[in-house]
Amino acid sequence: MDTEIVIVPDPDALAHEAAQRFAGLAREAAELRRRFGVALSGGSTPHALYRRLALEPYCSQVPWAQVHLFWADERSVPPDHPGSNYGTAYKALIAKVPIPTDNVHRIRGELAHDAAARAYDRDLLRFFGGLQPRFDLVLLGLGSDGHTASLFPGIEALEETERLAVATTAVYGNRPTERVTLTLPVLNAARQVLFLVSGSGKAKTVLAALEDGEQVLPVQRVRPAAGKLTWLIDAAAASCLPTG
Repeated sequence: MDTEIVIVPDPDALAHEAAQRFAGLAREAAELRRRFGVALSGGSTPHALYRRLALEPYCSQVPWAQVHLFWADERSVPPDHPGSNYGTAYKALIAKVPIPTDNVHRIRGELAHDAAARAYDRDLLRFFGGLQPRFDLVLLGLGSDGHTASLFPGIEALEETERLAVATTAVYGNRPTERVTLTLPVLNAARQVLFLVSGSGKAKTVLAALEDGEQVLPVQRVRPAAGKLTWLIDAAAASCLPTG
């Protein structure tokens, strides 16, 4: 596994750097494989990236006709619900760029979460021709408890080895929430995994996640076997990391 840690001054610089990387990877994948498959995440830090991608110069640098959007996870809510990861990305990005409707592969959160997971599993198999999905890019965030996507500490989904997407019920912020998430085998098959982390509230978790040793946190189990893992962190989130 090829690992890179990039520290930038602030959230604005993080969004700028992430947009540059997204656009570059999209052009490269479109040229080599005629399509760019990316799994998006929710949260305020990815949201800033989506807003940036909808603006110039990045909007015109991305070959949107070849971009296929998926999601790393989704809450069991309708697409117009304020908690929908799809809805957030739609307002910030999808509605503002020339991406074909058929290239947007959302998780159907309005279904019962078991049914939504099965439907998403079928969508992934169809898109990847029945093979193990290999995304060109997976965008992930980091929770203060070390979760990523909807892979929370202690849940059964962490041990899933066969299914591509599973239903989970996770308590975060004292709110039990039904969700659908990609599984670790899918995340770890990606060509590129990019963690986006900002804010001092994540600093201790960033330090724990990047420490060597036993893989205690879910985020530490994201290790793309034949891909690149990049941590893109602002200075506040990196404030507990050793210097020098």
